[in-house]
Amino acid sequence: MKRRPNSVFAPAAALAAVMLAATSAAAAEKKYDPGASDTEIKIGQTVPHSGPGSLYGVLGRVGEAYFQMLNDKGGINGRKVKFLTLDDSYSAPKAVEATRRLVEQEEVLALYGSLGTAPQTAVHKYLNNKKVPQLLLNTGASKWNNPKEFKYTMAGLPLYPTEARILAKYVLSVKPEAKIAILYQNDDFGRDFLGPFKKVLEDAGGKAKVIAEASYDLTEPTIDSQMINLSKSGADVFYNITTGKASSQSIRKVVELGWKPLQLLSAGSTGRSILEAAGLENAKGIVAIAYTKDIGSPKYASDPDVMAFEELRKKYLPNVTPDNSIAFSGYAQAAAMAEILRRCGDELTRENVIKQASMLGGFRAPHMLPGVSYSYKPDDYTSIKTLYTMEFSGKDWIVSDKPVAE
Repeated sequence: MKRRPNSVFAPAAALAAVMLAATSAAAAEKKYDPGASDTEIKIGQTVPHSGPGSLYGVLGRVGEAYFQMLNDKGGINGRKVKFLTLDDSYSAPKAVEATRRLVEQEEVLALYGSLGTAPQTAVHKYLNNKKVPQLLLNTGASKWNNPKEFKYTMAGLPLYPTEARILAKYVLSVKPEAKIAILYQNDDFGRDFLGPFKKVLEDAGGKAKVIAEASYDLTEPTIDSQMINLSKSGADVFYNITTGKASSQSIRKVVELGWKPLQLLSAGSTGRSILEAAGLENAKGIVAIAYTKDIGSPKYASDPDVMAFEELRKKYLPNVTPDNSIAFSGYAQAAAMAEILRRCGDELTRENVIKQASMLGGFRAPHMLPGVSYSYKPDDYTSIKTLYTMEFSGKDWIVSDKPVAE
């Protein structure tokens, strides 16, 4: 008798083979570098939780809160995020130590949101040699736009030369023969604002001139002596390239000295917490560049992004004030980092992280004004190219009607 083929078991075997192949293919599609697995994504940053820049430590605390919120909702693509924010005290040696710990001991997939031109310069080559993404830096130094030589580093703020050039053009439009006094932080941050600003004045023919300059170091307790000398110069424009407490001190000192120049302030110092420390009335008339919503302003109280931040703040950060603009910026940068990781899907390699970050152009972070978005491209790491000018009324920032593109 002729035996019949096993028609029942053959299809089952075929199905098992297909399923095994599909499972193998799915497994093959998942790619991981250190800091990533089926269940976890580990990322880090260094910011000054102590020392002269401790005001910015809230960036780390709000990052912790944001990723805890995401984890409570299931994480990113099914993976929980482990976020490590280490203290560098705004010190280059401490930034090196903390960064090496994140990379070599904690083995993070990437770093994001770290603060300060000098501290991040100290780890710039190290991270690129290790091919560890150094993303959304809280510094706008021009050096971060160098994808050919430093592929793994990208700024998170508008580049300082972009901001400086727009401010210089503003001065020329309202005071074409301005006499300008400048106070600047004595590091790459200050110099990145200084050179491009002067170049615009020079190219315009030189009628507007810088007649006095003074610098300060972050370790100095006050900038009183610099401000006294600048006020005696006869300048009718004061270009204030400062950060943190130096910004608050200089704004207040202008009024105490009875000096009444047109004041220009770097965008990183326009937050309400800095202005309140100076005295809101003392800041009246200051002009700056804008690209973010003023979270302390009543006009944004019903803004969906501001309301979402407030919901997170109440639940996870009750000790942070509702109008803390630094915290709001940290929240927005965490959202941008989460978007990069989300776009990576199951290919959580450092190469794919930087690839997805370099294609983030067009993504609008929660704190950005209408018409503003990231402008990154694989061959151009300019972070943001469209900005507004704004003037402080004593209570609120009044933003210009139209954005300015460099």
